[in-house]
Amino acid sequence: MGIFSSFFKKENSKEEAKNRLKLVLIQDRAMLPSGVLENMKDDILKVLSKYVEIEKSKLNIEICPYDEDPRKIALVANIPILKASSRRK
Repeated sequence: MGIFSSFFKKENSKEEAKNRLKLVLIQDRAMLPSGVLENMKDDILKVLSKYVEIEKSKLNIEICPYDEDPRKIALVANIPILKASSRRK
């Protein structure tokens, strides 16, 4: 099993690097400063965590091209909600 896990790890690293490069290219084309997306993710999580319990390991927030203009971007979020918080934090 150890042999196979090393193969899968390389594929995951390759895909992860590919996704990071795509993100950098989209941010560059949209003139979005470096680090802004991570800050946005953190802020979104802080606000949502006041109201719902989030499965952070499966959270996916990314920017994607929007329309045909490369300067237009869309923030796309897939945020698995486990349950509503019983009280506001």
